[in-house]
Amino acid sequence: MKTVNIHEAKTQLSKLVEAVSRGESFVIAKAGKPVAKVTAFSAPTGAQMRRLGFMAGQISVPEDFDQMGRDEIAQIFGGGV
Repeated sequence: MKTVNIHEAKTQLSKLVEAVSRGESFVIAKAGKPVAKVTAFSAPTGAQMRRLGFMAGQISVPEDFDQMGRDEIAQIFGGGV
């Protein structure tokens, strides 16, 4: 894996980014010590992405969902039902 110093990374950024887009990774070093590894970013595509509603028809919510535990909650917080 190629190692470049910070100055070279700044002056050759476009060239280095192009190499990364082709699958080549590199390390940025400061005073000869590695500080960062640069690799291509792989964003999820198509089937990898999660969609809203992917469980439609597989679960059901009870009609009284908003009333469940109402009496217990009222007792805990001192309210009357």
